[in-house]
Amino acid sequence: MTEHALVAERAPRLPAHDHPADRPDATRTGGLTVRGLRKTLGGRDVVAGIDLDVAKGELVSLLGPSGCGKTTTLRMVAGFLAADAGTVTMGDRDVTALGPERRPSAMVFQNYALWPHMTVTQNVAFPLRTRRVPKQRVAERVRDALELVGLAHHAGSRPTAISGGEQQRVALARAIVQEPDVLLLDEPLSNLDAKLRVSVRDEIRRIQQRLGITTVIVTHDQDEALSISDRIAVMHDGRIEQIAAPTELYARPATGFVASFIGSTSVVSGRFLAATGVVTRPGDTVLVRPEQVALADGVPLRATVVRVLVRGHFAEVVLAADGAELRAYVTGVPPVVGTETGVRIGDVLVHRDGVLVEAAR
Repeated sequence: MTEHALVAERAPRLPAHDHPADRPDATRTGGLTVRGLRKTLGGRDVVAGIDLDVAKGELVSLLGPSGCGKTTTLRMVAGFLAADAGTVTMGDRDVTALGPERRPSAMVFQNYALWPHMTVTQNVAFPLRTRRVPKQRVAERVRDALELVGLAHHAGSRPTAISGGEQQRVALARAIVQEPDVLLLDEPLSNLDAKLRVSVRDEIRRIQQRLGITTVIVTHDQDEALSISDRIAVMHDGRIEQIAAPTELYARPATGFVASFIGSTSVVSGRFLAATGVVTRPGDTVLVRPEQVALADGVPLRATVVRVLVRGHFAEVVLAADGAELRAYVTGVPPVVGTETGVRIGDVLVHRDGVLVEAAR
C-alpha cells in the first residue's frame, strides 16, 4: 500500500476552505468531546471542570504555562490517568471507564518512549504485534507509516543511531500505524533545538492534515500553537480561559491573561493613554500590541528611545514617556538609544475586570 493509498483509506482530504471547526455538526461525527473533566492532586484542582469539543479532523492545541493542567488533561483523555469527574467521548463512544489500550487513540510522549534495543521498524510495529495483527499486515502498515514520515531509509536503524528529530518522527509513526481516531501529542517538540522544532512541527501538521486525524497537542510554545492549530485552548489554573482560532485569539484575547500570554503587549498609561482618546473607567487595563505602535515624525506625542532589542529582521524598540513604557516593532535601521521620536498608537485592547470590553480597530 502506497502513502497515497494509506491517506485515502484513513480519510478523504478536506477542501482547503472546509476547516473542521467550521462544520457545526462536526463534534457529533467522530471527534473528541470532554465534559466536566476534573482532577484534584495534593488538595488542588489541577484540572477544574474542563469542557472541550474537537471536531473530526481538527487540530486543537492546549496552550499554557507550566502547571496549568494541560498535560494532566491530555493524560486523562488518553486514559493514563483516571479523572475524578467528567466524561471523555471519542466519536459516539463514551471511553471514560476504558484504559488507554482500549481507547481509539494513540499518544506521542514528550520523551518519545522508544525501545533502544529495537530497530525503527520494530518500535513502530510494537503496538500492532501486541494486538496480534497478522505479520503481513504489520509489515504493510509499518512500511506505509515510515514512508509517510520520511523514515523508510532508517527502517533498520536503532533509535540511538538517528537524530532527535528523526526519533520524534519514529514516535509519530508508531502512533499513526495504529490508525487511531484521536491522536494525542504531549509537548512533542520540547526536546528539539529551535530550528529543528520549526521543520518538525510543519511535518506534524502536514501529516495530520493528510490523514485527517482528530488531534490534540499540548504545548507551552505560543509560536508552535499559532502556526499549526485550527484552534487553540489557552489554559490557566486548571481552566480553559479561551478557545478560538489563532487569528481570533490574537486579535481579541478574551481575558487579560490571554492577552499577556499570546504575543507581546504593553500597558498603555500616562501620556500614552491620553493620546489614544480611549475613555476608560477606574480599574480598566488598556493594552497595545507592538505592531500597533509606530515611530512617526510630525505628531504631538513624543517619547525617548530607552532600549533597542535586535530580533533579526526587525528590532523591538522600548519607548518611555513620564515613566510609562511602550514597545514598538521597527524594520530597517532602528533608532539610537537616547533619541526622541514621535509616537503614533493604533488599535488598543481594553479589559474591564479582566474581561475584554473593547478592541479598537
